[in-house]
Amino acid sequence: MPAPAETPKRLGRSARIEQSGDFARIRQQGQRLALGCLIANWQRLPDGSKPKLGVVTSKKIGGAVARNRARRLLRESFRQHQNELAQPVELILVARNSIAGRTFAEVEKDYLTTLRRAGLLKQP
Repeated sequence: MPAPAETPKRLGRSARIEQSGDFARIRQQGQRLALGCLIANWQRLPDGSKPKLGVVTSKKIGGAVARNRARRLLRESFRQHQNELAQPVELILVARNSIAGRTFAEVEKDYLTTLRRAGLLKQP
């Protein structure tokens, strides 16, 4: 019998930050770190909560296709590594202009480096 998997890696509606008031609160009260192709704003949640993600893409990145691709890359990076977070957080990722034309591996590397510097990942 295979070992039970960790929590599912889905990124459902309940794991998204959608209200503008929540974005403003996290930006004002939370912490911030800019690195590579993204800016991370976060606020820690109590233990037992589920991590949440919000993604912001500006028209400076490019047209709708480029913005949607940037959002997909950032959401996928979060989805694949959400179980590696040391503590639940509300995380807002802001795509910078340099994300245009990057591969998933490059975006994922910037994402993990940012979280590591912020102290949000579990220690190996």
